[in-house]
Amino acid sequence: MKSLIAAAALSVVATASFAETLTLYTSQPNADAQRTVDAFMAENPGVDVEWVRDGTTKLMARLRAEIEAGSPQPDVLLIADTVTLEGMAQAGELLAYKSAEAAAYDPALYSSEGFYHSTKLITTGIVYNTGAEKAPTSWADLADPAVKGQIAMPSPLYSGAALIHLATLTGDKDLGWDFYNKLADNDARAKGGNGGTFKAVAAGEKPYGMVVDFLAIRNKADGSPVEFVFPEEGVSYVTEPVAILSTAKNVPAAQKFVDFVLSQKGQDLVLDMGYIPARNDMGVPAGFPAREEIKLMAFDPAKALADADTNKAKFADVFGAE
Repeated sequence: MKSLIAAAALSVVATASFAETLTLYTSQPNADAQRTVDAFMAENPGVDVEWVRDGTTKLMARLRAEIEAGSPQPDVLLIADTVTLEGMAQAGELLAYKSAEAAAYDPALYSSEGFYHSTKLITTGIVYNTGAEKAPTSWADLADPAVKGQIAMPSPLYSGAALIHLATLTGDKDLGWDFYNKLADNDARAKGGNGGTFKAVAAGEKPYGMVVDFLAIRNKADGSPVEFVFPEEGVSYVTEPVAILSTAKNVPAAQKFVDFVLSQKGQDLVLDMGYIPARNDMGVPAGFPAREEIKLMAFDPAKALADADTNKAKFADVFGAE
């Protein structure tokens, strides 16, 4: 009997010692990150995930310091935007992996070389207070002098999503920088991030604003006096892409993680969390229009990366560096 117990104990120790470890850095909210990790480990019981969560800017500062010290820790990244990962890809810091799951995605949503793959769509549209005099339907409505002094928006000097929004709209042939100049003429408040903008609109301080979709739609469902509009010209978007570092210590497990978050099960999880899945032919969360009714504006991560400093400087000149 003792020998059987000893053998069983040794088996447990051996199994634990051979378990794979995957290190993940993510900007997902804590609850979402835990659900993602738990679901992945349930599908891959031989892999233990150690994860670190922070905002993309702080997370990248930590990773940059690790890279400079010659000791990057993560195997895989799941962070806010493709522009950050495009910069890493160009610097040779990401490993190309062409997941078979990519066949179910629009090619515009992943790197053609396989350096990163989008996992969800978080769009930026117009939120307005239900007490506002006019319900907007387009970006052009915010340039109307009739709403002067009534607009709030996140600053691209502070928010990564706002910087992508700026690159998207200024790159549009019908909007361009002329639209942002008109917003400045309308005394649009460009300050802070999406959260502060939403609060200003919900409180009626500024009847109109630009924010990420889920912030307005979820709060409306909870009773906030707001409506959200997907403008007729289209919406900008960030996609929370996943990528493997070129220095990954556990490439096979990292590839399994990429495959999982892109898989039907992984995308069902995204939908259950209340986001629009990036995978084709998926549903949308409650309160969102049908996927085919949401027009995504053209966006080039490489161009946005190349133009980032110029766009920030021009924005600061037009609106003031807040």
